[in-house]
Amino acid sequence: MINLNNVSKTFTLHNQGSAVIEVINDVSFAVEPGECVALTGASGAGKSTLMRMIYGNYLTQAGEIRIGDLDIVQAKPRDIIKLRRDVLGYVSQFLRVVPRVPTLDVVAEPLRALGVAADDAQGRAKALLTQLNIPQRLWSLSPTTFSGGEQQRVNIARGFAHSYPAMLLDEPTASLDAANREVVLNLIEEAKARGAAIIGIFHDEAARDRVCDREIDVGRFTPGMAA
Repeated sequence: MINLNNVSKTFTLHNQGSAVIEVINDVSFAVEPGECVALTGASGAGKSTLMRMIYGNYLTQAGEIRIGDLDIVQAKPRDIIKLRRDVLGYVSQFLRVVPRVPTLDVVAEPLRALGVAADDAQGRAKALLTQLNIPQRLWSLSPTTFSGGEQQRVNIARGFAHSYPAMLLDEPTASLDAANREVVLNLIEEAKARGAAIIGIFHDEAARDRVCDREIDVGRFTPGMAA
């Protein structure tokens, strides 16, 4: 479902004499439906950079990143937007929403974008918010007013609202207490059971051991870290 072939990434520092920094080089691996793969490696190895490349936020200097039948390296912007709407979900570490939009609408939005009826989309949103222990009295408020842990749970609810065939999870259990951590791990296991291909960054080793089938050490592809 997710295939990377000979992927490389550099950054050009235009304010420092256009110096070119090679971040990762020649990354190749595949993730099958129903499989969860962890990206591991020391800080600075390029885990988050690689995640953003797979999502299409960062350009790729070389190689192929194929999600299903689409190579996002060559894809047009409208094709990447459609991919994100239909196929590729992303739970980042940070909640980015339009201020003043109620939490219930934030979580229901991915389903509404797919044409799901408002009542059905809100029903799914309510179920997830309840499961993730967000009090009903907060559903009509913007999540920008919430605590860090509450915002993370809203982010997770939105990320799991639609049954994406492929998912990217960046520290999904960070900032969570034990009870909500368990809820998130159950959601990941349910996504795997329905056949989602998942790539995740998990600094929580116990969570990684529980839900991930194998690990990819990104440091192997990082110049200066491979040793």
